Amino acid sequence: MFEFRLPDLGEGIHEGEIIKWHVQVGDLVKADDPLVDVETDKAAVTIPSPVGGRIVRVGGNVGDTVTVGAVIAVIDATATETRGAPEAGPPTPLVAEAVPGKPAERPVPAAPATRRLARELGVDLRLVSPTGPDGRVTAEDVRRFAEGRQAPAAPPQPMRPAPAHAPAEAERAEIQATARAATAIPYLELAPLPDFAQWGPVDRQPLRSIRRKVAYKMVTSKILVPHVAHMDEADVTLLEEFRHRENERRRGQPGAHLTLLAFVIKAVTAGLRATPALNASLDPFKDEIIYKKYYNIGIAVDTGKGLVVPVLRDTDRKSIVAISSAVEDLAKRARDGTIEVSDLQGGTFTITNVGPIGGTALIPAVNYPEVAILGMGRVQEKPVVRDGQIVIRKMLPLTLSFDHRVADGADAARFVSEMVRELSDPNLLLLET
Repeated sequence: MFEFRLPDLGEGIHEGEIIKWHVQVGDLVKADDPLVDVETDKAAVTIPSPVGGRIVRVGGNVGDTVTVGAVIAVIDATATETRGAPEAGPPTPLVAEAVPGKPAERPVPAAPATRRLARELGVDLRLVSPTGPDGRVTAEDVRRFAEGRQAPAAPPQPMRPAPAHAPAEAERAEIQATARAATAIPYLELAPLPDFAQWGPVDRQPLRSIRRKVAYKMVTSKILVPHVAHMDEADVTLLEEFRHRENERRRGQPGAHLTLLAFVIKAVTAGLRATPALNASLDPFKDEIIYKKYYNIGIAVDTGKGLVVPVLRDTDRKSIVAISSAVEDLAKRARDGTIEVSDLQGGTFTITNVGPIGGTALIPAVNYPEVAILGMGRVQEKPVVRDGQIVIRKMLPLTLSFDHRVADGADAARFVSEMVRELSDPNLLLLET
């Protein structure tokens, strides 16, 4: 019998919630058939069967939480009969692994989305040179192999002594104990909820993985971070005229639709360069501020299952056209559940945009452990005074929430002022590109 254990789904993912089984006990499956949908605190993924055979046992019901390494299915790999399987193609890539009694096999380390890409391109993952951490095959590895390109040679990794500031085991234990003690808040005591059903009908739904992760993150942010908000408006009249003209001119071309958000991302990047304190994180256990020398902007996306924040990397080196196309791709994959965990990591600053839904302004919660977040409202035509005259202009409301432990009001004012300056003049944004 082959015991299939929940594979490593990416850095920092230790468990997932079963949201759908594609098989039941007694079913015959082929290698790479969909087995189970698991929702982590990052995204929902479909886990394929690593081998063909008959399902003998499944390890959990819908709604159960399973940990990485737990047995989620037992498969009789000696069963040769197959069910109406998909057309023959490259088998699920397997590598040998010794287990008591007989050799077994396990999948080549790769994310489910990478496996799907390999199937679409007809690539056997066993033949692909991995460049990801811990020997994982990445989507770029698959594309490179399909195009006949060679993977870049991995540089030798010499043994390096641990840095002087790396905590030893005793120090690490002390840090963890300090962190646990720091969560005790004087006078905070949660009373049990009343029985709401005594006043009328109710519907109870489990707090699922993504929604639960949002709850943890927001409580951490609001309790730990001393929030301050700075508000302003940007005159985007000229920018909107330019954007609409370009969209008309580029109609029918790949990546033609330029969104206002893409221009805001470019302006945010310029603002972060001018105010490094907002592109940082605070390590409270080492009394250090970590200033990041790269610009990875997270975009809050409403998926219907909860808030997900895909990360657009290196925005200082991307054009507005490239940013617009990348944001559209990330948002689509976040909503349909095919986004990879790596696309949700490494952010340095977050933008949340409620403008398309409605609302004049908002005060967003900082996406801890980042230091600041920008909230965008809806662009509205307003009467404003220009050169002593009342004119109608298109105004974009902006709210910067920031961690007052790291940044001051002057930092926030400089950042937002730089953004307002950039967004008011499309030529300045083009110079940034």
